[in-house]
Parts: sequence; C-alpha cells; structure tokens
Amino acid sequence: MANETVTLTIETDDETDELTVPAELLEILRESPDETDPQVVGDIAMFGLAQRIHSAVHHGQGEPDEDLVTLDEQTSELFEERFGQTFAELTGHDH
Repeated sequence: MANETVTLTIETDDETDELTVPAELLEILRESPDETDPQVVGDIAMFGLAQRIHSAVHHGQGEPDEDLVTLDEQTSELFEERFGQTFAELTGHDH
C-alpha cells in the first residue's frame, strides 16, 4: 500500500484541478471508517483555509482590511457548520 496513490478532482463550474496524494496518508488521517477520501481532503482544506484567513486577520501587521475581516467571519461560520465546533475550540487557539 505504501506506493499506492489516490487522485482527487477539485471542480468549480468552469475549472478543475487534480490532487494526487498517498493512499496510506488518507488512511492515517481518516477519523472514522466510513469517512471518504474526498471528505478527508475536504476537512483538511477547510482547516487550511480557516487557518490562512485567521492568520491574515489576527496575526498580520497593522489593522486588517474590512474585507479580510468579513472573509474571516464567513469562513468561521462555514467552518463551524462543517465541524460543529469553532476553529478556536478545535485548535485550542483563541484570542
């Protein structure tokens, strides 16, 4: 299994991208046996996106732009919808 890979396709209405990752990595990151490969990668993508906008708003230099604050708030809401907990609750990182 160490050499097996999984390719996932990310799509919007008019664009696609492919991501190839080690299959064993997804097995390690899977939180339950019924969680699918796209769900595992989707969870990781949401964590990464939430972390990036959080850093830009809360750890950048100077006051954040109002648009960034709005994006952070929207991302936080979507994060909580997906995981049932806030970013701060799941990461232990709170301000």
